[in-house]
Amino acid sequence: MTAKLTLISHKLCPYVQRAVIALNEKGVPFERVDIDLANKPDWFLKLSPLGKVPVLIVRSEDGEVALFESNVICEYIEETQTGAKLHPQDALQRAQHRAWMEFGSTILSELWGLETTGDAAVFEAKRVAVAAKFARVEEALGSGPFFAGEKFSLVDAVFAPIFRYFDVFDELIDLSIFAETPKVRAWRTELAKRDSVRNAVGTDYPQLLHAFLVRHNAHMLKLAA
Repeated sequence: MTAKLTLISHKLCPYVQRAVIALNEKGVPFERVDIDLANKPDWFLKLSPLGKVPVLIVRSEDGEVALFESNVICEYIEETQTGAKLHPQDALQRAQHRAWMEFGSTILSELWGLETTGDAAVFEAKRVAVAAKFARVEEALGSGPFFAGEKFSLVDAVFAPIFRYFDVFDELIDLSIFAETPKVRAWRTELAKRDSVRNAVGTDYPQLLHAFLVRHNAHMLKLAA
C-alpha cells in the first residue's frame, strides 16, 4: 500500500512551498490543508512540536507519522518517492546542496525583517544583508538554467519561494537586491516559469502578501507611498 500524504500548510509560508514544489516535481498526489497560524487548531499543535508549518502526515498500514521541518520533509520525499531525482548522486555534491538549502533559510530570516519592520534603519540594514547574501549566491551559480545546471534540484525548490516575494515587492518599490547579480536574475526568471513553482501557491498569493505587509505597518509600504 502506498502511503497517503497530507501536507499541513499556510498560504504564504515559503517553507511549505519547498515541500509542495518537491511533491509537484515528483508527481506525487497529496492533500493540502491550510491553517491559520494566528489561530492554530489544537489538533495541529499536537502534531507539530514547534507549532510551525509545514507538517507532512504520512498514513500507511503501519499507522500515522507526522514529519516536521521543511528540509526533513523534502529529504523524505526525495528518498521515498519515484520520479526525477532532486539531489545529486555524489555524496559531496549532495552535502553542498544541503548547505545551500540552509543558506536559503538564512536569506528567509533576513527577509522576515525586511518585510515586517516599520523602522527605516532596520529596513535598510536588512536590504543590504539580503543583497550581500545574493552576491554570495551569484558566485556559486554556474551557467544555469538551475542552481546545478540543467537539472532542477531541492536547492531550486528552496530559492523559488524566496524569489516569489520579490514578484510582489517589485510592484511596490525598487529594492535593487539583484542589480549586480545577472546569474541570479536569470535563475529567478527560469524558476518562475516552472509549473511546480507556479502551482505551489494560490492565485491570491500577491493579495495575501500585501495584506500581511499592511498588518505589520511595513516600512516598505511607507516608501512605496
